[in-house]
Amino acid sequence: MAKSLNILSCTEEVRVRFNETDPLGIVWHGHYIVYFEDGREAFGRQHGLTYLDIQKAGYVTPIVKSTCEHFLPLKYGETFKIVTTFVNSTSAKLIYRYELFNEDNKLVCSGETIQVFLDSDNNLCLYNPEFFQAWKDKMGLS
Repeated sequence: MAKSLNILSCTEEVRVRFNETDPLGIVWHGHYIVYFEDGREAFGRQHGLTYLDIQKAGYVTPIVKSTCEHFLPLKYGETFKIVTTFVNSTSAKLIYRYELFNEDNKLVCSGETIQVFLDSDNNLCLYNPEFFQAWKDKMGLS
């Protein structure tokens, strides 16, 4: 089977809100995981794979692993870009990689999340659900 070279990504611009910062005006580290979710949601809207689409198909996709590496701080009022890239896999899972860039286009943070598919009975899916495989086929990822 030939591997697809199709890379799907999405870029979303976000402004740091006051409630996301510590007393020094620096983004608290836990908010970066929320930024990753912002990236996933933007990716889903752009590429037709939203949480609502997954739910309508009868599945949920809990996160089973997340990683986050911090390089530079973000501060209150700054805007930054979240670049979210789908990592294609033959396994029944969603893998996303994230890169956050500040206003100077410097890498602030990078990370990855892995989500699995559970059916309506909360059973782990060992094979790609039909709707997900159809989405991968449509996007040239098969």
